[in-house]
Amino acid sequence: MADQINKVDLRHSLDRLYDVIASRKNGSPEDSYTAQLFAKAPENPARKLCEEATEVLIEALNHNKVKLTAESADLLYHLLVVWAAADIDPQDVWQELDRRQGTSGLVEKQSRKL
Repeated sequence: MADQINKVDLRHSLDRLYDVIASRKNGSPEDSYTAQLFAKAPENPARKLCEEATEVLIEALNHNKVKLTAESADLLYHLLVVWAAADIDPQDVWQELDRRQGTSGLVEKQSRKL
């Protein structure tokens, strides 16, 4: 039960962050880092996402939990920017994750090859 509550809390936290990010989509790049990313979408948000993923990889390999936590937060933020730039609603991602729940990762991956 606690795991379910944590999932709901995480989803709500990410949904709230997504709403803030989306609200800056048409903002002034002079006033907002997020608006700067949107101004050069999809290239800049995608590049930043890749950069943050690399930083997560480095900290994971270094076994540095503090830096890994911080870089993971950056990665999630930039993923949400990429979603917003592509007009992907987080609810669609949550539904896809729910659809996959209970399915073996190997089975699910194989189904995408068909």
